Amino acid sequence: MDSVSKIFVAGHRGLVGSAILRKLIQDGYTKIVRRTHEELDLTDQAAVRDFFETEKPEYVFLAAARVGGIIANSTYSADFIRENLQIQTNVIESAHANGVKKLLFLGTSCIYPKLAPQPIKEEYLMTGPLEDTNRAYATAKIAGIEMCQAYHRQYGSNFISVMPTNLYGPNDNFHPQQAHVLPALLRRFHDAKVSGTHTVEVWGTGEPLREFLHVDDLGTACIFLMERYENSSIINIGTGEEVTIKELANLVQKTVGYTGDVVWDASKPDGTPRKLLDTSKIHKLGWHHTIGLADGLASTYQWLVEHQEERL
Repeated sequence: MDSVSKIFVAGHRGLVGSAILRKLIQDGYTKIVRRTHEELDLTDQAAVRDFFETEKPEYVFLAAARVGGIIANSTYSADFIRENLQIQTNVIESAHANGVKKLLFLGTSCIYPKLAPQPIKEEYLMTGPLEDTNRAYATAKIAGIEMCQAYHRQYGSNFISVMPTNLYGPNDNFHPQQAHVLPALLRRFHDAKVSGTHTVEVWGTGEPLREFLHVDDLGTACIFLMERYENSSIINIGTGEEVTIKELANLVQKTVGYTGDVVWDASKPDGTPRKLLDTSKIHKLGWHHTIGLADGLASTYQWLVEHQEERL
């Protein structure tokens, strides 16, 4: 991949796709193809086929997906599995049919078993039951991984799959019911601060451990792997660092400047008790994250405040 390669970033307005796009532009890539959902519905097989036949991208970052937190996954599980399967199938098949040189598929750490040994190595995939609250989404992503690997085995396609840990940053979904835990907490504490509410309710016990990666670090990692990683085996992307949800809530509260009380609703699900990725594989290749959680939270909150009219 060089500066004049034709590159399609699927999902360029989302959390992950926008970070990849920013990094590509920063690194001097000049032939970047992008389409909004209104311009190209990736669940439409015929439209995707026509797009690839017309544009002939050389490289594809498949960052488009339907994503959400525990509430969204539990409520709209049929939508999550259907739409993600459609997007993946259409893009991967069209990439193969039109001779794409390399495709990078964005998976998720949700693919791993709920009670996988920690930290989670890539080989733990499909060694135990999934977390029930996001099983439909995870199953779709596992199918995408297997599809990339199957095209590699049968056709020799250079399709790779990366598994990022929990992400956050600009262009995230901050909806209080549909967002993942970190942006949801930012939104709740911000709303409480603005409205003068004396308490903020947070789901669960606060005891689960989570790892968080700023999406700009992920964007850097994806381009790093697109340029250097040639193996069809999945590869984790993370920080190797973890915090409890309670510690995260305290840090978000401090970042936002909220002075009220936090109430924990232990009757609500915690999700997976611990989820830390083993990142030794990507570290051996030479990539490491650069944005710490405190600094990443501060810049993300600043972005949210500056864009609150369009994001809240």
